[in-house]
Amino acid sequence: MPEQTRTGTPPFARGYDGFDGHVGRTYGESRPSWPPEPTPPDGAPNVIVMLVDDMGYADIGPFGSEIDTPNLDRLAAAGVRFTNYHTTPVCSPARASLLTGINPHRAGFSTVAGFDPGFPNSTFEIADDVATLPETLRDAGYATFMVGKWHLSRGGVTNDGASKASWPIQRGFDRYYGCLEGFTPFMAPNRLVRDNSPVEVDRYADDYYLTDDLTDEAIGMIKALRAHDAQKPFFLYFAHHAMHAPFAAKPEDMAKYRGRYNDGWDALRDERFARQRELSVVEEGTRLPTRNHEGPALDVPPWDDVPADEQAKTARIMEVYAAMVDNLDQNLGRLLEMLEQYGELDNTIIVFTSDNGGANDGGPLGTRSYLANFLGFMRGIPDDWQRDSDIDIDLIGGPQAMVQYPRGWAMVSNTPFRLYKGSTFGGGVRTPMIVHWPERIARAACDDGFRRQYAFVSDIAPTILEAVGVPAPTTRRGKPVKDVDGQSFLPLLADSDHPGVRTSQYTEWNGHRGMYRDGFKALTLHRPGAEYDDSEWQLFDVRNDPTEIDDVSVQHPDLVRDLAQEWEREAWRNTVFPLEDAKGYLTQVHRPREDAFSEPVRLLPGTPQLERERSAALIAQRSFEAVAEITVDGADEGVLFAHGDQNGGYVVYLEDGRVHLDYNEYGHLHRVAGPVVGAGRHRVVLAAEWRPRLRWDLSLSLDGSDEVRLDGVQMMIGLAPYTGIDVGIDRGGPVSWSMHEKHRSYPFTGRLHNVTYLPGELAEFNRAEHFRAWRDAALAFD
Repeated sequence: MPEQTRTGTPPFARGYDGFDGHVGRTYGESRPSWPPEPTPPDGAPNVIVMLVDDMGYADIGPFGSEIDTPNLDRLAAAGVRFTNYHTTPVCSPARASLLTGINPHRAGFSTVAGFDPGFPNSTFEIADDVATLPETLRDAGYATFMVGKWHLSRGGVTNDGASKASWPIQRGFDRYYGCLEGFTPFMAPNRLVRDNSPVEVDRYADDYYLTDDLTDEAIGMIKALRAHDAQKPFFLYFAHHAMHAPFAAKPEDMAKYRGRYNDGWDALRDERFARQRELSVVEEGTRLPTRNHEGPALDVPPWDDVPADEQAKTARIMEVYAAMVDNLDQNLGRLLEMLEQYGELDNTIIVFTSDNGGANDGGPLGTRSYLANFLGFMRGIPDDWQRDSDIDIDLIGGPQAMVQYPRGWAMVSNTPFRLYKGSTFGGGVRTPMIVHWPERIARAACDDGFRRQYAFVSDIAPTILEAVGVPAPTTRRGKPVKDVDGQSFLPLLADSDHPGVRTSQYTEWNGHRGMYRDGFKALTLHRPGAEYDDSEWQLFDVRNDPTEIDDVSVQHPDLVRDLAQEWEREAWRNTVFPLEDAKGYLTQVHRPREDAFSEPVRLLPGTPQLERERSAALIAQRSFEAVAEITVDGADEGVLFAHGDQNGGYVVYLEDGRVHLDYNEYGHLHRVAGPVVGAGRHRVVLAAEWRPRLRWDLSLSLDGSDEVRLDGVQMMIGLAPYTGIDVGIDRGGPVSWSMHEKHRSYPFTGRLHNVTYLPGELAEFNRAEHFRAWRDAALAFD
């Protein structure tokens, strides 16, 4: 009989290492054993983090808004409101910091995801040596779900052929449904993803609305869990695409606010500030700054100086914004109702906040053509660039108008603070935060529910881990992880008098710097291309001047120097360098392998929609041809290829025996009827030839002849077209509303052999200026 091991197996046996039972030659002679499974602490709460996009400090009822938000009011009444919570100036850094507890640059996010410049502060993927909150909770026995906006993967890896290592499922979520990119239309999203695969939708229902859809998915995930396990706690990260432009809302929600904003932004800002004082959101003595006046790209005109027709347009846009906030609250109510039905509301930690302040990229008067408007303010863009479309005011808020509100309403969103998203001033980094957890937050009678201590976005993850009783990991996949920068503010939830958990924090975005310490803030409003020196620092005593009105740098030069030096040390400690120098580096440099994106590609019928960045590389800043090989019987019709949506793009299709080109010039639709297409095999070619001043001359031909032309149209640049290429159908948001009204997605009925894209000559306009324009557009869009 051979010698036996502890498990009863002979020493040469294989496959039994680590088994704690006993193995004989039969089951009857053996004793089973099972490896331990992750088990959450007894009574571990569920966790919901609801992150809203581009929502300002004053946009919800508990923080002074007139917008109807009864469910948020309810959470605030039973929970706590953090009135001194700070985030990052733009979205991806905030999201990375929230999910890791690490300062944004250390996490690899100096700015918004989408670039790939090749530096540690700008990897735009959460690194392998960083543990995420969902990973940690899943390892502790939680179910982990995410719906909504991810925006934590660089642009080169959001396509179907790239590594998915940085996608939500690979970073800790059991299930995911949403959009990987920075924004998407609300009534026809450009590319939804379920888990690791794009969702193929030939046509969205006429009453489709993204916020409703995301809520349906979130509720479905939780119901599926409860149907199989009544006890397992869950973590839900609900990252809303609202309130990011382009705005759209359901008709019944818009009707509720019709006429509400006709008095303008000056009156509404005063109204919100008065309500904030009444609610004690702001403390006694807080002053409202004058209307934003920091420069041409930041100034807000007096409402009374706005022409009457523009007042009507901008008031209507604000009605849409309010309706979106209202709808978001309604959907929150659906989640709360479900938790109550399961009896789990009281033991669910709910954190509600926004990634950054309200955005100013709508310009002084707002727009119905979101992508064109922002490009119109960029350097190198021709003076005759059309920044708005002439879409009827009654279409604002619907699927045809790609709207963004003007700076005046963004200023109102950020009441009582100065400036906007993208700034290190309060308007960029002060957002509402509500924490609700009745089982643990038992407020004393004298506790008004306000927490005025400084808190930062990186504090959320450590707070949640401490609250649920799960230690932060020290390793990931067997290797050490980066230490966490955030500090748990759990003691503040039950004790309003508890000292703040942090006394200092750096911030930076696009050259704008900030350093908070012990009640003082040193801030810069950096001008692109200017030197980074100490002369641009301003200083504010935010203990007595929380709205950052009085620059006291002259009175405290030593403190300014000290804080500037501390910022420099913190910048090196947190991987902030190199800084932006306005030379367009972020967009001029990419991984060499991504040059292949601009090589010719042949698309066969049935190919899923080509991802946006992959599609744009075929046409961006250049001439190109798109060639469709077809066979028809003379009566066939439908789309041959389409690229874009109501933000802008082009579609080539057969209708009534002819080939047609519809070109959506950022909301201005041009329609060209081409030659008759008889029965047989044909070659349809759309050719775009670049022209100066960011123009294209377009031609549509059949079998090398019978050419029709559309010359001098504005080129699709920046983030346009925002929806990728389809062949044989126009999925999602339509390029041509006229075609959509008649035929919807209009699948081709003939035989489509293939569509080939042939990128041509690069345009010879000032490329450096265009790169800066592209970069500025991308940064503004998140």
